[in-house]
Amino acid sequence: MSMNPVGRPTRPEVAATNDSVHPTLTGGRGLLQDEPLIFELGGWDKTGVDLPEAGGDTSVLGDLVRAEPIGLPGLSEPEAMRHYVRLSQKNHAIDLALYPLGSCTMKHNPRLNEKAARYPGFSDIHPLQPQSTVQGALELMDRLAHWLKTLTGMPAVALSPKAGAHGELCGLLAIRAAHEAKVAREGGARRTTVLTPTSAHGTNPATAAFVGYQVQEIAQTADGRVDLADLEAKLGPHVAAIMVTNPNTCGLFERDILEIARLTHAVGAYFYCDGANFNAIVGRVRPGDLGVDAMHINLHKTFSTPHGGGGPGAGPVVLSQALAPFAPVPWVVHGADGLQLLEQPEGEAADAFGRMCAFHGQMGMFVRAYAYMLSHGADGLRQAAEDAVLNANYVKARLSDVMTAAFPDGPCMHEALFDDRWLEGTGVTTLDFAKAMIDEGFHPMTMYFPLVVHGAMLIEPTETEPKHELDRFTDTLRVLAEAAKAGEVERFKGAPYHAPLRRLDETAAARKPRLRWTPPPAHAIAAE
Repeated sequence: MSMNPVGRPTRPEVAATNDSVHPTLTGGRGLLQDEPLIFELGGWDKTGVDLPEAGGDTSVLGDLVRAEPIGLPGLSEPEAMRHYVRLSQKNHAIDLALYPLGSCTMKHNPRLNEKAARYPGFSDIHPLQPQSTVQGALELMDRLAHWLKTLTGMPAVALSPKAGAHGELCGLLAIRAAHEAKVAREGGARRTTVLTPTSAHGTNPATAAFVGYQVQEIAQTADGRVDLADLEAKLGPHVAAIMVTNPNTCGLFERDILEIARLTHAVGAYFYCDGANFNAIVGRVRPGDLGVDAMHINLHKTFSTPHGGGGPGAGPVVLSQALAPFAPVPWVVHGADGLQLLEQPEGEAADAFGRMCAFHGQMGMFVRAYAYMLSHGADGLRQAAEDAVLNANYVKARLSDVMTAAFPDGPCMHEALFDDRWLEGTGVTTLDFAKAMIDEGFHPMTMYFPLVVHGAMLIEPTETEPKHELDRFTDTLRVLAEAAKAGEVERFKGAPYHAPLRRLDETAAARKPRLRWTPPPAHAIAAE
């Protein structure tokens, strides 16, 4: 097997135990082309375009004049196009097959939304141009805010946060501002602590610590929900807020959510709800009716906008009446000359804690989310949530006899959670099982999260998968589960056999990444 200059195999390795698989001369597999790094494609002495020699006096550049070649490969247009298309074929994508990552909501993004986001009146505007010239964009933001408040039953919303964790930061800063305002008015001790369940998203305690709070965990019951007795024991005048995800990270609805809110408010604390899983209840439950004071909404999860690959995202935060005055600027307000942005913490925004970012939020995400709302309507949004829950329960029902559901009693919400008890004695791990899924053309589910479940396998099919695709997915997992139990250990330990680079050392890749390509020594090239 040949290796490239960064120590990665350049040809798919052939399993010694699989005599039916033969290596190809090209390294390709049927229509899947092999492709090296762009730096290995050659063409160092050419470019894809003809450029005249640079002229003029370069003395004004001083020591900034380039002394050596720029060091970029020269590719023609078809070469460059083929390179990136071939690389794209090595990525799993939602337009290729089901993407079962739990707690991530990898679902189809309607093309209608993408088209609307590219209208010149939305895509070509600039945040610093006169507000009189962007009245349509401001109106869309105002309408989006209206529907976010309507769907959540909350009186205020901050649109500017750029993602879920950014929204958490917004919510906790508003909570801190509210507590500080009370101390300034009435005196008393400052609150120091935020409570989070053991199953919380990792960003919850991280955000609380970033804001300056101490973090204390709330225990979990055997059925995967907040332990009310432990919560009540840890509540007190030192607690600023609790952060609870509902439905929670185990894919379960917190049945005691009203009591959680009551206990929290009784000690003067605020209830922050992580809205990452709002897509499971939108149109059916209004968080404001549950006693929630602040909640971020992942537009890129609940309302279809692109998710994965680092963005783009948006995390508007809805706020209760008690927290609304502290929402960050800018605010969209109705003025005598039309819609305006209230940009400074003054006037009616005098109590705003400041601003989250330089401008007003992710305009493209606002357009996509609003287009999604309009195309679905109230009944369609409700059905999307119901279908997401139905699909997850279908997956749970189809797999529970061959895999062990982490919380078997009762239905789940939008994601089905399994543990690794069914793998005991097989010699196969959760990671091995996930790698075998790659050979079958499926992206693995979320593994080893939430941490409260040993060997967790968290599956979220979303509402956009049809029954026949769920059947194809679950049929495959059933066959793999039976193979693991039958002792076909090598099938799993060597997987994936059909991926371009086989199984990589992920720990070494994470701890010792090689982020810069360096050309091999000249003598090594000559030896080859």
